[in-house]
Amino acid sequence: MRKLLAAFMTATLVVAAPLAAMAGSATLILDARTGKVLTSENGDTLNHPASLTKMMTIYMAFEAMSRGKMTWNTPIVMSKYAASRPPTKLGVRPGTTITVREAILGMITKSANDAAAAMGEKLGGSESNFARMMTQKARQLGMSRTVFTNASGLPDSRQVTTARDMSTLAVALMRNYPNEYRLFATQSFSFRGKQIRGHNNLMYRYQGMDGIKTGYTNASGFNLVSAVRDGNRRVVGVVMGGRTARSRDAIMENLLDKYLGRATSGGKLVASVNARQPVEVASAAAASDLPLPATAPRSNELAPPPQALGYLSDTVPMERPSALDEMANAGKPAASRPVANGEWQIQISAAPTDDAARALLALAKAEGGPALKTASPYTEAVGSGSSKVYRARFVGFQSRDAATSACDALKKRSYDCMLLPDHG
Repeated sequence: MRKLLAAFMTATLVVAAPLAAMAGSATLILDARTGKVLTSENGDTLNHPASLTKMMTIYMAFEAMSRGKMTWNTPIVMSKYAASRPPTKLGVRPGTTITVREAILGMITKSANDAAAAMGEKLGGSESNFARMMTQKARQLGMSRTVFTNASGLPDSRQVTTARDMSTLAVALMRNYPNEYRLFATQSFSFRGKQIRGHNNLMYRYQGMDGIKTGYTNASGFNLVSAVRDGNRRVVGVVMGGRTARSRDAIMENLLDKYLGRATSGGKLVASVNARQPVEVASAAAASDLPLPATAPRSNELAPPPQALGYLSDTVPMERPSALDEMANAGKPAASRPVANGEWQIQISAAPTDDAARALLALAKAEGGPALKTASPYTEAVGSGSSKVYRARFVGFQSRDAATSACDALKKRSYDCMLLPDHG
């Protein structure tokens, strides 16, 4: 009887265990030259990125400049919508313009939400369309569990990422845009007669750190992505869900002190072992140690040098901006279990909110092709209180082979997938 009970409990745990843990604290240290994870706790846990989102917005801006679609001095109109984004922001009036350089520096130093929204509108026509572009780029870079719904990181329950995905993005910025990446070390810049000072406190006192971004919302806690060079060693650290900015910085500092010396000395940077396709290399700093194709264009518009030490709070109020409504409705699962004839189901993840699980399912449905055509998306709440997560599943497969084919199709698109008998 005990053996039977143990077997039942083991089976229950396997079926119930989400492919990603609940939202909360997460840490990861990545050797940027090998892609090896030196240490990780909840590295694949789904969390809200907060202002780490701006790393992708800036990546997209760098890419647009490398393609000749805009320059550092291209004007960006501040729409009424963008200007209305809550603090922190540059505070530019609707109808006026800022340059691409000002928008990027505003995002890096002050984490300006109005600048991020304006950049999203400039590149995507609308912020919601730009968010779709951001998510698509995330998949190309190998960020398999990230969904972006806006350009700034303002709270949206559907917007999720992981520490591993954020480390992938950080290395992609360093590798693909090494010259432009130096902007992340900017400590302050002059804007309309005011000195805008940055707030990445740890960067200003940790030797070898050259960026890259902080973030905070009520839902995410205090987040930080850091990049450090020690001789020929390069590592990226990610801390998510910190209780305070000070404790977050202390955690990062301790992890870097412990694992930086274990990184490989020398070699190319590895953007992601999961990238679906080669990513573009746009430019390189003259002093860069990164080998680039001979055809890579080099920017003539060098970034301004970092300036003086400064600090500002990255706190933003809880607000759910309107973005990606189409994604929320596409393939929208029913609140209760859908009626679907079939003996097998698959689980692709578990998310901290029902909206986030639905968004992941909508994206997977769109990218999975014919293998998911007849499958029904389904979310299921598991646990309670702070331990509550939402399983993201597809149900209704007629055979194990059909479910396996769907899993194989999703894995080719960098999704995780677990095959399960359809027992409810």
